[in-house]
Amino acid sequence: MKDYFSEAIKNIRNDRAVTTKLLIEIMDYLKGSETRHQEVGTTAAKYVETLQRSNEQLVKLVALLQKDGATKQGLTDEDKSEIFDLLKEAN
Repeated sequence: MKDYFSEAIKNIRNDRAVTTKLLIEIMDYLKGSETRHQEVGTTAAKYVETLQRSNEQLVKLVALLQKDGATKQGLTDEDKSEIFDLLKEAN
């Protein structure tokens, strides 16, 4: 199970790096002209949403790890389902 957490975190970090790079490129492009905001504003918003979702994924993973560490009884079916959903989202 620990390997899945590591993989999910690695995927989240990679997605964040790519998204951040793209968002920085858009921000540089936006500096050129006010009309460019209409042109790529929606795309920039999508990148920000992607970063927000990755934050939520990290928070969920940390909560699951803390919960697992506190109980020492293993993950519940619900926890496993959440992890599986996070892994699907990361890919």
